[in-house]
Amino acid sequence: MQNQTLLEQLDSELWLRGSEIGDRYVVDWSATNACKPDVVLRPRNTEDVAAMLNLCHAAGQAVVVQGGLTGLAGGATPQPGEWALSMERLNRVVEIDSAAMTITVAAGTPLESIQTAADEAGFRFPLDLGARGSCLAGGLVSTNAGGNQVIQFGMTRALVLGLVAVLADGTVIPARNKLLKNNSGFDLKQLFIGTEGALGVVTEVTFRLFPQKPYLGTALCVVESFAGVVSLLQKMGRELEVVSSFEVMWPDYYREALRATGINDPLAGEQGYCALIETEGASETAAEHFLATLSKAMDEGLLLNALIAQSSADVDTFWAIRDGIAELLPEYGPAANFDIGIPIALMERFINETLQELKLAFPDCRMLVFGHLGDGNLHLLAGTGREQDVRAIYDLVYRKIAGVEGAISAEHGIGVLKKEWLAHSRGAAELALMRSLKSALDPAGILNPGRVV
Repeated sequence: MQNQTLLEQLDSELWLRGSEIGDRYVVDWSATNACKPDVVLRPRNTEDVAAMLNLCHAAGQAVVVQGGLTGLAGGATPQPGEWALSMERLNRVVEIDSAAMTITVAAGTPLESIQTAADEAGFRFPLDLGARGSCLAGGLVSTNAGGNQVIQFGMTRALVLGLVAVLADGTVIPARNKLLKNNSGFDLKQLFIGTEGALGVVTEVTFRLFPQKPYLGTALCVVESFAGVVSLLQKMGRELEVVSSFEVMWPDYYREALRATGINDPLAGEQGYCALIETEGASETAAEHFLATLSKAMDEGLLLNALIAQSSADVDTFWAIRDGIAELLPEYGPAANFDIGIPIALMERFINETLQELKLAFPDCRMLVFGHLGDGNLHLLAGTGREQDVRAIYDLVYRKIAGVEGAISAEHGIGVLKKEWLAHSRGAAELALMRSLKSALDPAGILNPGRVV
């Protein structure tokens, strides 16, 4: 009865119920704990979001915010009794300001659309990740998404200048801004970046844009040892104008990704760690300098082999190998999927010790490793193929994270699935402050309840 009473106060075009609710609203990419929401709210703009949350707050109706549902932490998956607040209809580029080099978009705008609009205006939006065609602007902000170019441009937080958000009671916070420097009181946008929708719903974002550089170089390299990989990273940082990506694939991952994707090995079977490097340049000699830098690294013994992409097809092939995790996940069956942060100096020992402990506990456990080495973010896929082992694998790895003062999530967020291990990365005082902020901004506890804290 409460559902019907609330819905009667909204235009019927703004919600779905019962058989109208399709499968896309029942679970995020984690594919865990699928649950069909009783109602899906589908606002068109900030005003609709404010009206909906005002009604839900007054009635005590819990709401889960949904974007592109590309998250892997269960944060957008409904729980019993919750309504889904889908941001999919807030899909538009509001403005491109060429002078300020900014783009303002509604929260339901896909990342790929933002990239395309920036490109057509002669600029570049550097945030990029594999789900670019599906993930939405609001989700990028609420999870502080990372992606492939953090080493040069930072996380999403570094790209957000301003935003509009709606609190749990429907109050609109118009924290719009295009200025790079603005110290006028509290920087309220930070309350909504990386807090996974627990403190408010982002409805509009103003991002920074960057000038396009005429040269983009991509190379796939083979390095004999992990120490060599670190030395190569440092050398590239010293000698290249820009290092926009530095991805590393452990040998097992590289071989498995080739097999799963069906790609012929560009490196002709050379064994070692594979580094995928991208650089940008504005000078006429940028391409020659990239080649000379890699050649010098080869002469110094840092590289066993290196291929520079000669076409966009080569670039796509190199990145398809790196993104082979999409094909590998279904093959590995039930498995633990990690996006951890580890100090670079401790990475090799951490990976070796973790694999040893996993093998001791689960002799048939397989583990693949790859990641954004330049920003300390590694992805691990570990499993036996048995559902009953997954939680114990998570527990083992996350306990080891605490021992190196690492992060249990470097970019995917906490959501529901990692919540019980958050204390391995955050102290008691930090967790208490998070709960205080949640209580202050959402006293009725209706907004993404049970997520993060």
